[in-house]
Amino acid sequence: MPLRVANMWSVPNILTMSRIVAIPLLVYLLWWPDWQLGYGLAYGLYVLMAITDYFDGYLARASGAVSKLGQFLDPIADKLMIAAVILVLTAQGFLRGPYVGDMHVIAGLIILMREIAVSGLREFLGGLQVSVPVSKLAKWKTTFQLLALGGLILGGAVHGQPCQSLADQCASFADSWIHVASLGFLWGAAALTVITGWDYLRAGFKHMD
Repeated sequence: MPLRVANMWSVPNILTMSRIVAIPLLVYLLWWPDWQLGYGLAYGLYVLMAITDYFDGYLARASGAVSKLGQFLDPIADKLMIAAVILVLTAQGFLRGPYVGDMHVIAGLIILMREIAVSGLREFLGGLQVSVPVSKLAKWKTTFQLLALGGLILGGAVHGQPCQSLADQCASFADSWIHVASLGFLWGAAALTVITGWDYLRAGFKHMD
């Protein structure tokens, strides 16, 4: 289907903007780590935002309608949401786990650094009229990333705040299986982040002579 220019207030653009508007509410609900109801509400909001992320792209492709606003906002909305969740969960101690403690923060840092690097690369290549297609591996990275962060939020709703003391770490984490599994997904996302990020950079280097 040939692409056509969409109205700025098309349904896909409204869905994209709704994700950006919802980010402060999501941050508010995540701000108190011992508020399990808040984390339950945050999980519901996070899932809803993830659904709108799927449908804004699906509707734009199905209708063959694109807009400059949508092309600008869609990747920004995703990155703002991911960055906000990673930063707040880090601040509230949710990127803490068994054996390595706070070292799980490194997985979050890898994801954030890749997003910044790839965004800069896309901006550079955009000026050269060169597009960088999203690979299947990058889609898997996004899936792992969404599952990891959603699971950490859900763990806060079901298990509460992760233990803060090394003394009770083993017993607490043995019961917080959602939290521990989500940290595993986070490291999986970080590994795919490195692989896909390098693929993008390698493709971009060809245009930097």
